[in-house]
Amino acid sequence: MAAEPEERLDVLTAGGEKTGASKPRSEVHRDGDYHRAVHVWIYSESTGELLLQRRADCKDSWPGQWDISSAGHISAGDSSLSSAQRELDEELGIKLPSDAFELLFVFLQECVINNGTYTNNEYNDVYLVTTLTPIPLEAFTLQESEVSAVRYMHLDEYKSCLAKESGEYVPYDVNGTYGQLFSIIEERYKDNIESRSLTLQKQINRYAPIHLEPELTSLSEGDREALGYILKASIVIDDIFYEQVWNSNCTLRDWLKARANYSSFDKLKWLYYSINKSPWSCLDENKAFLSTADSAVKLLTDATKSVSGWKGIEYRAAFPRDNPPGANFYPPDMDKMEFELWKNGLPEKEQKYATGFFTVIKRHDALLPSILAQSDGSNQTKTSDDLFVVPYSEEYKSSLEKAAELLHKASECSDSPSLKNLLKTKANAFLSNDYYESDIAWMELDSNLDVTIGPYETYEDGLFSYKATFEAFVGVRDDIATSQVKLFGDQLQDLEKHLPLDNIYKSDNVSAAPIRVINLLYNSGDVKGPQTIAFNLPNDERIVNERGTSMVMLKNISEAKFKHILKPIANACIREEQEDYVDFEPYYTHIVCHECCHGIGPHSITLPTGKRSTVRMELQEFHSALEEAKADIVGLWALNFLIKKGLLPKSLSESMYVSFLAGCFRSIRFGLEEAHGKGQALQFNWLYEKGAFVLHSDGKFSVDFTKVEDAVESLSREILTIQAKGDKPAAQSLLQSHASLTQPLRVALDKIEHMQVPVDITPIFGTANKLLANDQ
Repeated sequence: MAAEPEERLDVLTAGGEKTGASKPRSEVHRDGDYHRAVHVWIYSESTGELLLQRRADCKDSWPGQWDISSAGHISAGDSSLSSAQRELDEELGIKLPSDAFELLFVFLQECVINNGTYTNNEYNDVYLVTTLTPIPLEAFTLQESEVSAVRYMHLDEYKSCLAKESGEYVPYDVNGTYGQLFSIIEERYKDNIESRSLTLQKQINRYAPIHLEPELTSLSEGDREALGYILKASIVIDDIFYEQVWNSNCTLRDWLKARANYSSFDKLKWLYYSINKSPWSCLDENKAFLSTADSAVKLLTDATKSVSGWKGIEYRAAFPRDNPPGANFYPPDMDKMEFELWKNGLPEKEQKYATGFFTVIKRHDALLPSILAQSDGSNQTKTSDDLFVVPYSEEYKSSLEKAAELLHKASECSDSPSLKNLLKTKANAFLSNDYYESDIAWMELDSNLDVTIGPYETYEDGLFSYKATFEAFVGVRDDIATSQVKLFGDQLQDLEKHLPLDNIYKSDNVSAAPIRVINLLYNSGDVKGPQTIAFNLPNDERIVNERGTSMVMLKNISEAKFKHILKPIANACIREEQEDYVDFEPYYTHIVCHECCHGIGPHSITLPTGKRSTVRMELQEFHSALEEAKADIVGLWALNFLIKKGLLPKSLSESMYVSFLAGCFRSIRFGLEEAHGKGQALQFNWLYEKGAFVLHSDGKFSVDFTKVEDAVESLSREILTIQAKGDKPAAQSLLQSHASLTQPLRVALDKIEHMQVPVDITPIFGTANKLLANDQ
């Protein structure tokens, strides 16, 4: 009988990147090649114990010693998560779904054993599986060639044995990187409900509750009837967004909501989760405010062999401590290099599909139980064909079918021809995955009931900024305010012509952006944490090139933020002689100009190689922050340009800069992980370095009006040129050098914190909630 082929491993660089080569396992350890493996720890919550396995005496490394619950190499072409599932199944006979595995950290182990014949340069993905109670020892099925016994051991006792370097245990440095295993578990099970409650309450208090109850008197009877269906469709959109953020987000949401009335602590967890729509705090650099110990409990009755009187494994649905950069658009264990290698092997048309707005990336092996993925123990090398593309219309099929049905009903009720068309085409797009026609219909919307619904923004995709999240904004048009801002849309081509950018990069066919001002009635989906005050859509470069963009301003949201946040910030941070310059008119006018300026400047570009591309595709994860910075700073430049043309009053010339300065401090409080906050830090630090913003000895700031115009123009030119060239290294360098929390910013933020100024608002949709309640 022929011997089984030896397991092959991907060979990595010393930095952990794939080299594209693979070698037999024995050669990897002989030559000291860097490679990857998984460690899976099982932790019993009720007893504080870890499960340990005793390595078989025949093992070529650390034979007969007590070690991790389960561990093994990641075979060439395999994924980390599927390897963790497979090893647990093969070694201990436990079959667990992917949501049982929490990736804690990556540990690099570099050592030489067996008299220098075995070199282990191994990147280990360390996972934790949390069960409520210990799994009975008789439930395990041990793989004799790997495991000779299992036992539970208290966390503290095991840590102590490692610290003493007991020869019974495979050595790990508890004072080094691996010590995180113990510190993470210890921290989350401290009896600290009181302190955590105080922290959550403080985090919640950063949001000022605002009641939104716009009048519906301008709506026709048909549009009022349509509104009820639109609001219900918006709730469905919310469900899709929760799913897009992270694969077990809906489970956690339902668990926390069901337990909200168990205690005041549970209520606080639910309230702050509802603001963030995830366990990661938007205002704290996406740091987790919950842990897997707060998560939902699931029961598996057939994960192991049956044991009399035992109902099965109760485990916590895990979530990562760090907000996954790829959200739920990509496999959780996929890195950028793997995606690029796979994508580059596709035909050009399929590459566009893979990087498009409306698709997710999946693994074939994630669709199968781990036992089927490699059930025969063979070690055939997998290929990068493990990844494949799924359209949104399939990924979110049941939800989108429900939303489409509601929008079709709304379309039948509406009296407005343009709204009827929007609702009908958007419903069709949900099912076809082709949003072109519905985006055109949205741009042509001319209705007192204003609706934006569908997948648009790409901020959640922290890997590439490719994938769009679902959102909904429903409002009542403000006709007077809409007529007042028409000027900006009419001036876009002239602004493009005079941009501080080499003429070769400018466009001759910028379309005027229609601007609609609304009072927000309801929003859902991608509106977590800080609230949007305006948006400029669509993001589809085809439509931007052909038709430009449209803008929606949320006036009642802007008014609330100015009153409750910007004025108090100005009182705290702006010198008295310039404080009166901070006014709603320049603040709001710059918001309008910001959104208009998303529509000018480079979008579709030609690279030095002659290849046609887009700014978004070339700048990838740096695109969102730089685009927000561009719209801001070019917006300031544009206001100055329009003032000089006599189209805006000269009274804005100084007030717009001081209002912008106060606005910098407002946006940076959103955190530097968020695109707007990062972009704002870039602008503030640039203008401060140029002397346009000045910090005085009293800790307050002012604008140097003699320097600010040149500083604004120089940063506008810098950003626009980077975008025009698709220069990703330059974008990275600019953000790294300027998008940081510098000392002047710390001075301002400390003052604002001392005065307990809210960071943002959280809307209470009074009118919409009454309509929904009446429809029950």
